[in-house]
Amino acid sequence: MSLGAAEDDSASEIHIPAEIDWHMLDKSKFFFLGAALFSGVSAALYPIVVLKTRQQVLSTPISSFKMSFQIMCYEGFRGFYRGFGTSLMGTIPARALYMTALEITKSNVGTATVRLGFSDTTATTIANAAAGLSSAMAAQLIWTPVDVVSQRLMVQGYSKNNSKTIVPNVSSCRYSNGLDAFRKILVADGPRGLYRGFGISILAYAPSNAVWWASYSVANRLIWGSFGCHISQKDENSASSGCTGYKPNSKAVVAVQTLSAAMASGVSALITMPLDTIKTRLQVLDAEEKGQRRPLTALQTVRNLVKEGGFAACYRGLGPRWASMSMSATTMITTYEFLKRHSTKSQESLRS
Repeated sequence: MSLGAAEDDSASEIHIPAEIDWHMLDKSKFFFLGAALFSGVSAALYPIVVLKTRQQVLSTPISSFKMSFQIMCYEGFRGFYRGFGTSLMGTIPARALYMTALEITKSNVGTATVRLGFSDTTATTIANAAAGLSSAMAAQLIWTPVDVVSQRLMVQGYSKNNSKTIVPNVSSCRYSNGLDAFRKILVADGPRGLYRGFGISILAYAPSNAVWWASYSVANRLIWGSFGCHISQKDENSASSGCTGYKPNSKAVVAVQTLSAAMASGVSALITMPLDTIKTRLQVLDAEEKGQRRPLTALQTVRNLVKEGGFAACYRGLGPRWASMSMSATTMITTYEFLKRHSTKSQESLRS
């Protein structure tokens, strides 16, 4: 793929590595390597997710440092990985479904928009937004039950005497592991209990994903167009064509991908943080009425948040979420692009 470094007044081109479409991938290699790589990414970022989740369900704000100190004092290092086994087992199939929907949608919508007469830049942005929307909706079918179980395990911390949970208003049920939590939630609330917050999850993550992939596409092209000539080497093979060509090395490609992902994450985190806080509380907290616990409604959750700290309460955990999203996105996109390039079929396979 070639990208002009400037508009009409320049004869320079940046030769960005070509996009790899779905039909060009070795699917078995793509999914096997993907499961291994993304499991490692999830393990590295999980403690930040635990901090973010606990901050969101607390009735009073607490700093990430103080929260980390409490977890380490009362629960030890294992406290940062509560529910990780459940999360990991659910992430593997959810991520496979996510990547499948992402690649198929991106490939098909990209082709369709080009045929409709859109420019390559516009077609890529539309395809990325549509792919982000469809992949998030598909993956939530698995991620929502996994979130419900893993988040309940995350907030199930103990005080010094192990008699009460650190987080108030959480379900009084004690869970020994993910399977035990799954069984007890199913018995207490039925299948609906496992899909608490499914609607708000779709509302939060589908637009968020669409915004992220569209922003990533735009940021990627803006960075290459603005700084591509300065971070790339001259391509001697393009001299005969009458224009100066630049070919970025692998380090430049990774750097641009990382910066684009961080920029897209900042936009997405700010827009969707209130919905993520409401979703987390819906999935974890209960209301008490006449001595009985029952699930909160979205309206009750919003009222409680406003009562506790106004609109700012919806942004509790923004720091860890922003950090988590930025690190997750940068590692995800570099891992994702690395995965695609190492899962490409041979030229002989593509011709057959």
